[in-house]
Amino acid sequence: MEFQDYYKILGVPRTASPTEIKKAFRKLARESHPDRHAGDATAERRFKEVNEAHAVLSDPAKRAKYDQFGKDWEAYARAGAGAGAGAGGASPFGPGGPFAGWSGARAGPGTGPGGVRYEFRTTGDPGAFSEFFRMMFGDEGAAAGEPERFSTGGGLDEMLARMGFGPAGTGAATGAAGGARAAGAGRGTTGPARLAPIDVTAEVSLEEAFHGTSRIVDIEGRRLELTIPRGVDTANRIRLTGKGPDGRDLVVVVKVRPHPRFTRRGADLEREIPVTLREALLGAEIPVSTLKGRVLLTLPAGAQSGRTFRLKGQGLPRFKAEGTGDLYVRIRVVLPADLSGEAQEAALRFLDLVAQPDPRT
Repeated sequence: MEFQDYYKILGVPRTASPTEIKKAFRKLARESHPDRHAGDATAERRFKEVNEAHAVLSDPAKRAKYDQFGKDWEAYARAGAGAGAGAGGASPFGPGGPFAGWSGARAGPGTGPGGVRYEFRTTGDPGAFSEFFRMMFGDEGAAAGEPERFSTGGGLDEMLARMGFGPAGTGAATGAAGGARAAGAGRGTTGPARLAPIDVTAEVSLEEAFHGTSRIVDIEGRRLELTIPRGVDTANRIRLTGKGPDGRDLVVVVKVRPHPRFTRRGADLEREIPVTLREALLGAEIPVSTLKGRVLLTLPAGAQSGRTFRLKGQGLPRFKAEGTGDLYVRIRVVLPADLSGEAQEAALRFLDLVAQPDPRT
């Protein structure tokens, strides 16, 4: 298994505060989010690594465990990988082991045969985490989206068995990891694997994607209310753990309907606004409808048709991230038609006064 340097992944020092860790995570999560790199396996792997690092370093208990063992874990991975598969493998708590002298330090009431009882809490899809993460913090309780408990029950001896070692101090190997799991069956492990999730499609308007909404669905005669968060986009998947029949997970697949006025580009929006010849020539304040309400666009004198103006913060909320997108307004100058004879003469007099170069040269 490969040692994961979570501090290096987030680009923070080992002395980083919780605020610094959170800030680094948010920045990296936005940069590598799959929504911004569709089909990019490298970005997806980077996104998982960043989430895994944050899951450990943002949790004080997990961070303390990682800081205590993380430095020595790489040595264990090199020295212990072969020791767990055959007889004569040395205990990691024995002389020269990465955890030497540690086994007797935490004995207490209710501990297992090895003098230590461990309890891990995990969250997230176990497939999204590295082997190092699962070995350090457990994986049986890591059902997607739902925190669960995994207690070794057998104390230190069982933890060693999961690592591929025999009981502390005996120097005897237990065999393959699968055998270690079988030996611990019935002693605090979780039940059978989860059933496959149920996919549910939720179609929403752009306004509902902006404000957030809910949907009532009927699944096998059971009516459920699904909450659709703000900022969702087409193909976003929202996992609701244990909300389906028989405790199955529901996966809400979102579809956002096209809008007659706005074009969406991620969290940004685009729209076109028609303006009169007077407004374009002399400048004006133009009312613009947004998803938040009505705002005024200050149009400078001499604005050309097709020019685009940015209205900061008038786009959509970012899905599962901080901040809001922008609204880009493109103007279209509408010329007057059906001029009367008097209007044509006035237009000629005006145009004779205007020194306009040929725009085609």
